[in-house]
Amino acid sequence: MNNQQTTLDLSTLQQRRSHLTQQLQHPVMLWSGKRAPRNFPANTFPFRASSHFLYFAGLNIENAILRLDGDRTELYVDNPDPGEVLWHGEMPQRDDLATTIGADAAFDLAAASQHAADAATIPHPDDSIRIQQSQLLQRTVDWPLSDRDRALADVIVSLRLCHDTAAIDQLRQASPVTVAAHQAAMAATPHAQTEAEVRAALEGIFLAHNMTPAYSSVVTVQGEVLHNEVYTHTIQPGDLLLADAGAETPSGWASDVTRTWPVSGRFSPTQRDIYDVVLAAHDACIEKAQPGVEYRDLHLLAAHTIAQGLVDLGILRGNPENLVEMDAHALFFPHGVGHLLGLDVHDMEDLGDLAGYAPGRQRCDRFGLAFLRLNRMLEAGMLVTIEPGFYQVPAILNDPQRRQRYQEVVNWERLAQFQDVRGIRIEDDVLITNSGNEVLTADLPTAAAEIEQLVHAPKSNTPSPIEPQ
Repeated sequence: MNNQQTTLDLSTLQQRRSHLTQQLQHPVMLWSGKRAPRNFPANTFPFRASSHFLYFAGLNIENAILRLDGDRTELYVDNPDPGEVLWHGEMPQRDDLATTIGADAAFDLAAASQHAADAATIPHPDDSIRIQQSQLLQRTVDWPLSDRDRALADVIVSLRLCHDTAAIDQLRQASPVTVAAHQAAMAATPHAQTEAEVRAALEGIFLAHNMTPAYSSVVTVQGEVLHNEVYTHTIQPGDLLLADAGAETPSGWASDVTRTWPVSGRFSPTQRDIYDVVLAAHDACIEKAQPGVEYRDLHLLAAHTIAQGLVDLGILRGNPENLVEMDAHALFFPHGVGHLLGLDVHDMEDLGDLAGYAPGRQRCDRFGLAFLRLNRMLEAGMLVTIEPGFYQVPAILNDPQRRQRYQEVVNWERLAQFQDVRGIRIEDDVLITNSGNEVLTADLPTAAAEIEQLVHAPKSNTPSPIEPQ
């Protein structure tokens, strides 16, 4: 159990629970999960509760079950073992936790199985932990979802898609810390010898604000490796450094930002050309993001903008619209333009595509659309990322079938002149509002000249920890 205090008021939690139970015919039981061992049982990874549990409980309680039935809330959790006081200090008792989260009653964890037979739940995404969940509830908890569990998942998606005021307040706390972290990383780059040193400067800002990385930070000179988690490469003059990192608040709400900058403080002409193409796609999508717009159309707008830019640079040949139809842009921009953001960095993706794809829609197998994570009409209250990119991925560009298919539309000789551009991504967190959108991370510049200035900033201008809003 965690002794932190909830930052959400009880009225918000009660309102979320009421909205959930009013739409279901069954009680709901949500398990927070357990710590996973790193190697031996006593050495565990840090605990982080299930996001579905957090959304309705508001507190990071380990190995606890929240039972919701009509207007009644019950908490099932064991009192802390007195022997643990030596190692972890005094921990809150079960009744204290129940009061904090506004539960009507609290019971031993073992008692939960007596009420689980007719309850709906969400399977834990980790296989080994899901087995423990099934044993705890003494009922099958697995994929594919039963009808009652699927009904619960659908309602949770409907509630979490558009953030309430309390959630937006939390997300606003993560954003400025993430901005400061990226500024610190840029300022540290001229004095760093390895990616790890830049990562340390970046994540140090998170830690200084009692926050954690919302996901494994990407800090790499190998920007073509989309989720690179290696930090050992030496930083060399002429390299681009791509940093994809976001802070997570103590209550679990995430930020997700990417910037790419020249380690020397100046983009080369070829790097600047590609950077401006990616930035044009980024800006075009943000300008169009508003209620009633299909997110898939934003992705295609990014694809068209990148295709046009690559035609203008002589890398692609042909009409941009035709190039996108044949997925030629995906040779360099293979992923989707973004995703939902909230309690998870890819919000609710533990439910597969239930959240990301509107009812009746399914993933497409087209090269240029297969990795689209979000295919819904935008609504006020949604928080999405906008993150177009350009990458030279050897596994894509050297694939014989793709070389054959796109041999007439790619100017390979011209592309060879851009070998100092391995990967560029620019990403911001965009809140959809009634009148358009608000970029929560707008305080972190995107223009190339401003990025260069941040990398060249004097030591006295190195960002210091800030007070979250």
